[in-house]
Amino acid sequence: MGLYRQPNDWTCGPFALKHALVVLGRLTDEATIARVAHPHWWAGTDEVKLARAARRFDCELPMIRRTESDRARGALIRYVSQRVPVLLCVDDWGHWVTVVRHEQQRFVLLDSRREPVVKVVTWPKLRSRWQYTDHDRDELPKTVYDLHPVKPRFRVPFAAQFSVERAQFLRRPENADLAAYWDDYLGDLLEICRPRSSRAAYDLSMGEFLRRHQETLVARLRYWHGDVERDAVTRLLRNFRFVAETYGLVIPAAGARRALVDMSMLLGMWAASKDGVGDMYGSQEVKTRRRKRRRARRPS
Repeated sequence: MGLYRQPNDWTCGPFALKHALVVLGRLTDEATIARVAHPHWWAGTDEVKLARAARRFDCELPMIRRTESDRARGALIRYVSQRVPVLLCVDDWGHWVTVVRHEQQRFVLLDSRREPVVKVVTWPKLRSRWQYTDHDRDELPKTVYDLHPVKPRFRVPFAAQFSVERAQFLRRPENADLAAYWDDYLGDLLEICRPRSSRAAYDLSMGEFLRRHQETLVARLRYWHGDVERDAVTRLLRNFRFVAETYGLVIPAAGARRALVDMSMLLGMWAASKDGVGDMYGSQEVKTRRRKRRRARRPS
């Protein structure tokens, strides 16, 4: 799961709904949604199928039509300003995208057609993709703008805030792994953190938590696993911080010790999966790989 490109031309609908759900803090994958929506290899997924899938995940997906671009833009901005992601069928009703933010005269949208999935577009560009000319048999052709807000029927304790700055950060090639494993980061953080509350004055932001403990985490991991590069560990911790701050997640003051243990476990598992572990703990395959790596480092 994550923010990555769709593998074919007809699953954009499940991907768009998945992106809306992850913005609302609900983790699911496109395959699970597709089993409900039943996208067709030729026709894709229409709004009726997507609405049925949305209801399965406790959301409503109404269709709102506007025939004037200014009114359509206003309706879209109102929904995303209320932290309600909106599905749009663009490119002559041929592709689904998810709009999640409006800021500085630009829109942030999630578009699974190609990498990077996170896009920042101006209104003229979005308008040209969104508008559709409806050729009704009994009427003159008219331009329409259909929007489909994903309205949760559950209380949303936290929602992603993909600002333009954060979207541009995710678009960088060096952050492709962060986008691809977005759901994994969020899933782990939900076991460690909780939504920010005004009543909990002593909760720690992930930034403050890492300010206090990052050096210890990095140093102890590299002591026990010397093959791990410091920059790789700090980049991983930076990714956790980025996702936590995007959703406004914090560490309860009473749970700081447990959070330190949890982060140590996550870093240890990451290091073991990345570079193996010592001979005492590793499998024979890992031992062989590590021996070859050591030989290659020896001066000739």
